[in-house]
Parts: sequence; C-alpha cells; structure tokens
Amino acid sequence: MKQLEQFNAKEVDMFQKISSHEQVIFCNDPSTNLQAIIAIHNTTLGPALGGTRMYPYTDVSEALEDVLRLSEGMTAKCAASDVDFGGGKAVIIGDPQKDKSPAMFRSFGQFVNSLNGRFYTGTDMGTTMDDFVHASKETNFINGIPEEFGGSGDTSIPTAQGMIYALKATCQFLYRNDDLSGKRYAIQGLGKVGTRIAEHLLQLGTELYVTDINEKRIDDIKEKAKVAGASVIAVDSRDIYTVDADIFVPCAMGGILNERTIPQLNVKAVVGSANNQLASKLDAERLREREIMYAPDFIVNAGGLIQVADELYGSNKERVLVKTKSIYNSVLDIYKQARLENITTIEAANKKCQRQLQEQHKRNNFYVRNQRPKWDFKR
Repeated sequence: MKQLEQFNAKEVDMFQKISSHEQVIFCNDPSTNLQAIIAIHNTTLGPALGGTRMYPYTDVSEALEDVLRLSEGMTAKCAASDVDFGGGKAVIIGDPQKDKSPAMFRSFGQFVNSLNGRFYTGTDMGTTMDDFVHASKETNFINGIPEEFGGSGDTSIPTAQGMIYALKATCQFLYRNDDLSGKRYAIQGLGKVGTRIAEHLLQLGTELYVTDINEKRIDDIKEKAKVAGASVIAVDSRDIYTVDADIFVPCAMGGILNERTIPQLNVKAVVGSANNQLASKLDAERLREREIMYAPDFIVNAGGLIQVADELYGSNKERVLVKTKSIYNSVLDIYKQARLENITTIEAANKKCQRQLQEQHKRNNFYVRNQRPKWDFKR
C-alpha cells in the first residue's frame, strides 16, 4: 500500500509539472538511440510551433524542465509576433557532436508526423537544417529547411535583423535617436546571430566587447574589426557583465541574468537574442530597480520565428522583412508602457500577449459555434 501511495505521488507530481501545457509527448526509439520530448503549451493561436534542441542533458527531468520552459516562451513569442501559431518546443537528449544520425532524425520526423499537424518544428541549438532535411522525409510539418529543399533558409538572418531593430528602438528610447553608432556594446556569444550583429555594428565603427567559448570566433571578429577600422576587445566570459558599455547583448545561453550577475552590470539596457535570459521572474524587477531597460527576449528574437511561420503561406523574403520591422515598434511600445504603468518590461510584454490570446480565444469560440475548422493550413 505504501509503495502504491509513493507511485501515485510521483504521478501527481508529473501532472503538476505539465499542468500548464496541453500535451507532452515522450518519444523513444532504441533502434536509433532517439530519446526526445515534445511539449505543446498552447494552441489558441494555431498549431504549436517551435524548434528542436539537442543537448546532453544530465537526466530526463532536466530535459523536461527545459522543454516546458521553452515551449511556454514560444506561446508568448507567437502572440507578440502576431503569427498564426501557438507555443511548442522539442528537445532531443544527446550530444549533437557525437550522437546524432540521419536515422535518428527520420525517426523523430515520424513522431512529429503522428501529431497530425498539431506541432511544426525545425532547427534550434544543437540541430541543423540538414538534420531536418532527413526529418522532412517522414513528415510535412517541418519549417526552416534549406531553400533548395523548399524551405526559407537560414533563420539567423531575420533573427539578427530583428535584433538590430530592437537595438534601434532601445537607442530611440534612451537617447531620443535610433542611431546605433557612437555606442559601446558588450556581446556575449558569437554564434550565427551574435556574429551577424557584431558585423553590423562594426560597420558603424562602434566599440565592442566580446566573449565566446570558441576562440576562433573571437579571432575572426577581430580580423573583421581591423578591416572596418573599428575596435573589438575580447574579455573573459566572467568579465562580460562588468564592462563599461551602453548595451549588453546576450546571444548565448539563457538564465544568465540573475541575482549574481545583475548587480555587476554597468550598462543602460539589455537587448539580446538568447532565449530565457532571466533566471527567474524576480530578475526583471532587479533590472528595473537598477534602471536598466530590458528588451524581452521573446520579442527581440522573433525574426526567425516570423520567417518559419511565413513558410506556411509560401516563402516570401520581402514579407518577412516587413513583419520583422514591427519588432522596432513592439519594443518601443513595451518600454513606454512599462514606464507609464511603473511595471517591468516583462509584465508589459505579457499583458500584450495575453490580450492577443484572449482576442483569439473569443474568435475560436465563434468558429466552434459555427462548426468552422480551427486551423486551415495547406501543405
């Protein structure tokens, strides 16, 4: 009897963990070493959309916590970006340098296909467009594959472009001028997005502080700085928080803004592409207390989402660019609303997203009453 009570307690705990989500799917295929979790958070706005991350999680609990957090963030991002998708995400447990294979991603594609259009996915940290070329052989519900395979190509391009608009909006709010030149930026992470942002800022002759775990990336950006006649100073990963800069630009892992790092910041704003930069909800208030403007990451980094969502209507780069430009006004409006109501920028952004979800929920109820399909996407 005691064992049964313990078992039931564990089950209740699991359901409590996923209580804010519509559906969580555990995918297991021993023949390809696939262990994955798909989390569908909210489909009010449309089928769930979110990338698939591959990472060597220490255990299943860590992977579950990550996918739940990321999928919830996708709901907010979709709502803020005004795209016809809801929030979802997937994680594959494993080392992307050692464990992946074409067979693994074909198997993953079969699991995605079994959801019959409730979940669309593509690349994220640890996965590539080529991985999803393999997955697309098993399902049509894949976004962000190479252009030669019918996709829209590299999502880092619109993500970086959206970042530039967010930086411009931040400068407009702080300095009454959206000129990015003459400022100092501290960039954490020189991956695809971070490098593109750094290159753009170097062309403006700005001063950059950079850090990355990959020394070659730092060397490459230093060479580009020489050509542009700009200044790049490499700093240790622990020191990037303390440099004297105008804007901190986190473009690597999440959870980097916390009770330890926020007191170290010596900037006027934080504007970065990394997902889930705040370690906890309290950190938004910590930033506000220090009068550091924070551009919510799910608003700032929405360019890639806008591109993959646009694929559903037939890829159109000009249309994506027009939609990405809206990030400028979104960021500026959130700053103004936060100051007007004396709340954090996260609270202002969440209010914006909730309004979008509530409006769509009313429309969905109308569709149900009139027996109209909730989604009408053609693949």
